[in-house]
Amino acid sequence: MSAATEGRSPQQPPQQPAGQAPGRSPQAGPRPARHRTPLVGTWGLPVLTVLLFAVFALVLPDTFPTATNLRAILTNQSIPALLALGAMIPIVTGRFDLSIGYGIGLAHVVTMWLLVNTGLSWPVVFLLVLVGGVVVGLVNGLLVEAAQIDSFIATLGTGSVLYALTGWITGGGRIVPGTAGLPPAFTDLTNSSFLFLPVTFWYVVVLGVLLWVALEHLPIGRYLYVVGANPRAAALVGIRSSRTVVLAFVGSAVVTALAGVLLAAQQQIGDPSAGQSYLLPAFVGALLGSTTIKPGRANAVGTLVAVAVLAVGLSGLQQLGAAFWTTPLFNGLTLLAAVGLAGYAARRRQRAGAAAGAAGRSSGAAPGSASPAPSGPSGPSSPAS
Repeated sequence: MSAATEGRSPQQPPQQPAGQAPGRSPQAGPRPARHRTPLVGTWGLPVLTVLLFAVFALVLPDTFPTATNLRAILTNQSIPALLALGAMIPIVTGRFDLSIGYGIGLAHVVTMWLLVNTGLSWPVVFLLVLVGGVVVGLVNGLLVEAAQIDSFIATLGTGSVLYALTGWITGGGRIVPGTAGLPPAFTDLTNSSFLFLPVTFWYVVVLGVLLWVALEHLPIGRYLYVVGANPRAAALVGIRSSRTVVLAFVGSAVVTALAGVLLAAQQQIGDPSAGQSYLLPAFVGALLGSTTIKPGRANAVGTLVAVAVLAVGLSGLQQLGAAFWTTPLFNGLTLLAAVGLAGYAARRRQRAGAAAGAAGRSSGAAPGSASPAPSGPSGPSSPAS
């Protein structure tokens, strides 16, 4: 009898080899890699926002850390933030809506034309423009799902049509209200304050909270994420992918129409070229937002954080006297970085999921003992839930 087995009853478990954690048998295979929260990816962008603000506050102590500058940032970035949240919705499903830049231009022009040339009240005009957004979203969704046209091409085509409609309505010129101006209640949609902050900031907060609740805590949010992550798994669990994608495009178009109405109230003139400048910042915010808070997937809080870091960076650069071309340069470079980081985060999630699956199979789990839950935030509990 060897020294290793001497004095040990047959019922006692075998001793663990040196270097192996107690309570784990050799037949269990390699231990699955523990999921580690990507701390830098999750909180890196919020920390960068604070650092940028601190740096510009030290460099520009008389102008940057002031209430006036804060109100200017919140006022100027509210509409880009709304549009970024709208652009995020189709991105959750793995599609892109390139028509939002042209859509906001058409919405604000139509708003101005109806207010100036008809006797309709502004609430009626508001509702008509939102209904128009629903129609645009349905067209985009049906082109992508029913006609099976790639979302890039489909929304680029509808965006060009929307731009043509904008030119047809305006004739290439601006729509300027008469001497009576616009209804004060309409302009107050953007020119008033609430709790000492611009009211447009609160619109962003409300929409961000609504999208956060819908995406993170309601079944529709899980459906959107599952369709974007794994369409085959979505079909297996009974999720109607086509209807979900169409609803995503409708949501994006309605938010775009809302942003267009607010843009009309803010500018108080109809500019046919106003919307195109909002396309790039919106996608930068939505894509950069997918690299933070919930790295690897588009999310509402991350989008708002991304818009905040862009707003602080651009405000600081402009106060330092940067040239006019700095803004598109900053947005373009940030978009490239956002796409690269989003792709890296997605590949990292896929590798982690594949490693976890391989470790689970090697641990001896019986086939079919675990349900093939699709990847997503938490996976849909059931299609009917």
